Order: sequence, then structure tokens, then C-alpha cells
Amino acid sequence: MNNINGRVWIFGDDINTDLMYPQICYTLPQEEKPYHAMEANRPGWAGMVRKGDIIIGGRNFGTGSSRPAADNLKNLGIVCVIAESINGLFLRNAVNSGLPALEIHGISGIAREGDTIVIDFVNSIIKNARTEEMINFKPLPAFLMEIIENGGIINILKNKGMLGKPL
Repeated sequence: MNNINGRVWIFGDDINTDLMYPQICYTLPQEEKPYHAMEANRPGWAGMVRKGDIIIGGRNFGTGSSRPAADNLKNLGIVCVIAESINGLFLRNAVNSGLPALEIHGISGIAREGDTIVIDFVNSIIKNARTEEMINFKPLPAFLMEIIENGGIINILKNKGMLGKPL
């Protein structure tokens, strides 16, 4: 994976998995679930998201249970989650879903909602296209990037013949 660029959505601290994947999602058809993401704190938000958008969050993003919150965001069109700090369980669930999740202290000040940022995974730099401000980040380990680049852990297992037929 080289670069991702996308429009930014800003979220604050302590965004939990219940907000990303509310209780109603358990009873809905798969294609309807993403449109309920964040509706408790940002009604109508999911309807404004476009494929390729990026979330920038504050501290403790993804706190809560192991609901399939990362899947829901990815299925909505979110291509990366970046936050000041990310709950460990959410981080690993995101990676296992093929959704890059980056913990970057200081990210909250780099962009406003609606800005476009470019995430350069090769050089570990994020750049705001409007302001040209940049911030470095610690790269994800190679084995996590392999999971993301393959679209998630299930795809890796299938491709290795360990789970069903290869893709």
C-alpha cells in the first residue's frame, strides 16, 4: 500500500463501538447496517460519507466491546481511521477487517472536517492537501500491513488454503 487520500471527518474523544455499530444493526440486513453508524451522536452522518473518506478521532477511539464496528465503517466507505489513541481491541479488529487504523499523537490539529489528507504509508507521513502541514507516524508492522493489503485476515486465510477456496 502506498498512498491513501480522502476527505476528513472529525470525531472527538471516547468514540465507542456502540456508536459505530448500534444495537439495531444486529437485526438488519448487511447492506443496511453501515447507514446507522454514528447516528446517536451525528444523525445523518452516514448518509454523507463517500467511499474513500477518512476519520480523524481524538483519544480512546473505538473503546467498548468487540462489535464489528470496523467492518461497519469500512462497509460505509471509510478507508482509514486515525486517532490520538485507539483502543487495542478496535485497532486489531480494524486491521483484521482490512481497515488501516493509525494511532498518531497530535493528529487532531492537522486537519479540519472536509479537508483532504494524503496518507503516505511508504514514508510514514500524513499531509493536509489544503495547508500542506505534515505529521510523521510510526508505521504499522509489516505483518499488519500484509493483512490490510490483502483486505483482511479472512482473505489471507482463504488465499493460503486455510479457510475455504482461495480468492
